[in-house]
Amino acid sequence: MKRVLITDDCHPLLTEGLAKMGFVCDFMPDITLDDTRRIIPGYEGLIINSKIIVDRAFLDAAVRLRFVGRLGSGMEIVDRPYAAERGVAVVSSPEGNRNAVAEQALGMLLALANNLIRVDREVRRNDWRREANRGWELRGKTIGIVGFGHTGGQFARKLAGMEMTVLAYDKYKPAGYAAAMEWVQETTMGDIQTRSDIVSLHLPLTAETRHLVDNKFIDRCKRGFVLINTSRGGCVRTEDVVAALEDGRIGGACLDVFENEKTATFSEAERQLYARLHTLENVVLTPHIAGWTHESKRMMAELLLEKIAAAEG
Repeated sequence: MKRVLITDDCHPLLTEGLAKMGFVCDFMPDITLDDTRRIIPGYEGLIINSKIIVDRAFLDAAVRLRFVGRLGSGMEIVDRPYAAERGVAVVSSPEGNRNAVAEQALGMLLALANNLIRVDREVRRNDWRREANRGWELRGKTIGIVGFGHTGGQFARKLAGMEMTVLAYDKYKPAGYAAAMEWVQETTMGDIQTRSDIVSLHLPLTAETRHLVDNKFIDRCKRGFVLINTSRGGCVRTEDVVAALEDGRIGGACLDVFENEKTATFSEAERQLYARLHTLENVVLTPHIAGWTHESKRMMAELLLEKIAAAEG
């Protein structure tokens, strides 16, 4: 009997499809990392989202494991080289939620530019302040996309009709990666920093990208630029970004991800830092929901099934 442990919520299509492939699915969306480690020796398959860290010790314990399926992207939580050594297939489904992430990035940017979060609160209080809430337009602005993979490329597609100058930088792609998008200019990180009114991050979290946006990065950018981060919270140094938002080096920010997203674990320093962020009016903040749509939930399930079926042969 082949068994799959599903550690997070997923579309029913995934469990139905795995059952048709001959797997018995144990659906445990509330299981902890410790409990997963304890019971993983009994499973041939594992479906995860973000809370389960599949490191070397985990893989050593998973003696029967044949595949790991990651709902979405963010493969930093899996030791892929060691999984390959152990003969464990690792698949993910970044294509499934790239459109949802791109739409949210654009939506957050429009909300920031037009003060939509603040004016909604004010109108509900019958506080009618038109001039104080005059916004700014995207047309004519320059936006730099850092990372041109699944979500970066899809975000660029959303900008096709916005009448903006769209710059792109991806260190790991050969020249010509944006050739199909005539409105996108491939360029350097330095060019993005000096020219962009808006900088949008679409990066995995690696040793190289951790704290990429720090004081040094910010000081190389146009004063008052807008920062969008729908990728990974660890790609920015929160303390530096908050200070830059307060002193005007960053003019606004759209943040869906944060260095620490487990509020119950905040240290006193973190509580004070995030309290400063939460009082700012020049930010739009969401709880890591970019990519979290009904459509993406289904698409990620469909893609994982296809890839697991291919891995199983």
